[in-house]
Amino acid sequence: MAPSDLPTDDSLVRLLSGWLPRQRWFGGKDGPIHELAIGTATELRPGDPALHHLVIDVRQDGATDYYQLLLGVRRDLPEHLAPVAIGRLDDPEQGITGYVYDAAHDTELTRPLLGLMADERTVGPLTFRRAPGTGIRTDLDGTPIPAEQSNTSLIFGDAYICKLFRRLSPGVSPDLEVNLALSRRGSEHIPSVHGWIELAPGALGAAGTESGEGEPATLALLSEFLRTATDGWQLALTSVRDWFAQPAPPGPPPAFAADDAGAAAEDPGAAGGDFAAEAERLGAATAEVHRDLAAAFGVTQAPPELVREIVFAMHEQLDQVAAAVPQLRPYAPAIREVFDRVAAEAVPLPFQRVHGDYHLGQVLRTDSGWMLLDFEGEPARAPAERRAPAHPLRDVAGMLRSFEYAARFLLVRDTDLPQQAADALELRAQAWAERNRAAFCAGYAAAGGPDPAEHASLVRAFEFDKAVYEIRYEARNRPSWLPVPLRSLARLAG
Repeated sequence: MAPSDLPTDDSLVRLLSGWLPRQRWFGGKDGPIHELAIGTATELRPGDPALHHLVIDVRQDGATDYYQLLLGVRRDLPEHLAPVAIGRLDDPEQGITGYVYDAAHDTELTRPLLGLMADERTVGPLTFRRAPGTGIRTDLDGTPIPAEQSNTSLIFGDAYICKLFRRLSPGVSPDLEVNLALSRRGSEHIPSVHGWIELAPGALGAAGTESGEGEPATLALLSEFLRTATDGWQLALTSVRDWFAQPAPPGPPPAFAADDAGAAAEDPGAAGGDFAAEAERLGAATAEVHRDLAAAFGVTQAPPELVREIVFAMHEQLDQVAAAVPQLRPYAPAIREVFDRVAAEAVPLPFQRVHGDYHLGQVLRTDSGWMLLDFEGEPARAPAERRAPAHPLRDVAGMLRSFEYAARFLLVRDTDLPQQAADALELRAQAWAERNRAAFCAGYAAAGGPDPAEHASLVRAFEFDKAVYEIRYEARNRPSWLPVPLRSLARLAG
């Protein structure tokens, strides 16, 4: 195999310019494309169908982003691939006459990826890696998961899942870096890594001058496929739905005390809709992963000056979002008070690698326990920020916010309920969230994590900061969801 002879002139560029903005993983939908170019084009399989790997450089508003595309070429396009067609190229001089399309959806063209990783091949600027001590089957076809947004994951039989990073960043992906480190330590709470694909340093153009200079850019990650796993978010929603269907107990909403954790864990099928036993187990798994991350990457002491800088950034985000979303403004004084308390009481804090974007959608429940996924950090942050150490309670706060979201997700959809019924369900939602938040924290502390109850101000500040982030996101992207973070914020601020 050799670097591709696929034409990179205006014919293909013109097709991509019209097709790319319509893809859900394209991050620049809010503005026009000012310039599009093909940065690298590498042939991975000749013939009909042919497979090419492209890195597409997209310039918008003075900045350049980089996207990955597996490009298939067929003289005749089967009906099942018509929905992923990009267009038709007729270039006899280049020997290209046929349809071009997104080959991530073509099982005949995804299978070669396994062989390339198994053989650890280098093709042009691409290098295919196999994790030390592992083998890779090469007889499986890859089928994409339809529900994903920012990346594309291919399922290979019941053996592997391969995440293709659509929007590329310079340097090693935090997801690969963390998963490799945890795999080497034998962590029981992550899928094992089998292989990955990387792009030569500097191949992302100007991006090579950023923090990833000198490092290959991660293109894909091949991991163990957890066939029997269930998504944590879906499990929680099922629990909330069942919880709402149960008669409300008399008196105030029940809370989950720390000494309830053991009993709940012994009886996972307690009251209908009760998720507390799973929340407690998830807290314990989180603490164990944090311990492995500390051992793999080390722990540093963040001085009080750094803590105050972090609080200053929290204030800045609050100012920006309050200016844009008026509904946030009544809660701003209470939020600022919590931020200021953390700054005033700042002491050296242990910082380490963390998940960085932790919520119920990032965990899976398997027969053997909870598994953690997607250590990329918040996608909107720069690569250096996503790899930066933080306090582990930042992850805890992220999961606490996720319990609040799960509790109120169904309420947002039932907008026609009478006010009395809506108020009653809000109380039920609050009870579910409080019980599972307490269970998670109890499990986390019992497994050796820093006790959230002993760092209440810090956890509260992390929670408020995350809630402000959520409000900005919902106001921009899903206005109908805005009541979810606002309702929980009203309770937290009160």
